[in-house]
Amino acid sequence: MSGALDVPDGRKLTFDANQIRQLLPHRWPMLFVDRAYDVIPGKSGYGIKNVTVSEPFFAGHYPDQSIMPGVLIVEAMAQLTAVVYASAWKQQADQGDEAEGQEPDTAGRVGYLGAIRQMKFSRLVVPGDQLVLRADLGNAFGTLTPVTVQASVGGELVAKGSLTVTERSSGGGNGLQ
Repeated sequence: MSGALDVPDGRKLTFDANQIRQLLPHRWPMLFVDRAYDVIPGKSGYGIKNVTVSEPFFAGHYPDQSIMPGVLIVEAMAQLTAVVYASAWKQQADQGDEAEGQEPDTAGRVGYLGAIRQMKFSRLVVPGDQLVLRADLGNAFGTLTPVTVQASVGGELVAKGSLTVTERSSGGGNGLQ
């Protein structure tokens, strides 16, 4: 989260599902970002979560009316946040900070949610919806970074609020600390 770099020539980055799995420690069924786009490493970005009826949480969360849990919408926004800051670490490594030929351990540095503030929900998310996520990182204070997040479907606001996220030390392994 610290040491964010500007994207050369103002280009914004895009990450598909495979690239996101390289950046984050999350895996199915807890990976909630299918694609990230317009990512400015260490600063901001957008993401997509395609909501399908086969999501495992629909079996137990209002089984007669499939509704995506709000906490998982928040998790999706937090994961997009991790893509934004992990992309800065990857960019730093690509510019020569890592040993030649070694991929940086971005997944080992992805931290945890430290706080959820003023989160407001204004629309239900159901199967067939495409959740569009946005994250804007603030200035880091040590290993804590404030983030403004929002989610929408079809241009209609679903959730909006702020998160505080943490960064772990490099080489954090599988995240069981």
